[in-house]
Amino acid sequence: MSKAAKAAPTADNVSFEEALKKLESIVEAMEADDLPLDQLIQRFEEGASLAKLCQDRLSEAEVKVRTLEESLDGVLTTRTLPEDSLGSA
Repeated sequence: MSKAAKAAPTADNVSFEEALKKLESIVEAMEADDLPLDQLIQRFEEGASLAKLCQDRLSEAEVKVRTLEESLDGVLTTRTLPEDSLGSA
């Protein structure tokens, strides 16, 4: 297993904002064209992991937003959506 895969961030230890910021810095470093191939591969692996983490977080947020419902007295509650309405999330 590569170092990048071992150190891959998980949903438990990185916020969406931190993951996105790190992903942006990885892209900038890769675009600079001054990294050796092995480091480019490591950065790509780490970036792919961060991109998946961000996508998962966005999907979770979308489901939560879709399930929020405001009652007549202004209280927000959640409701369960049918499985087919969740799409690929």
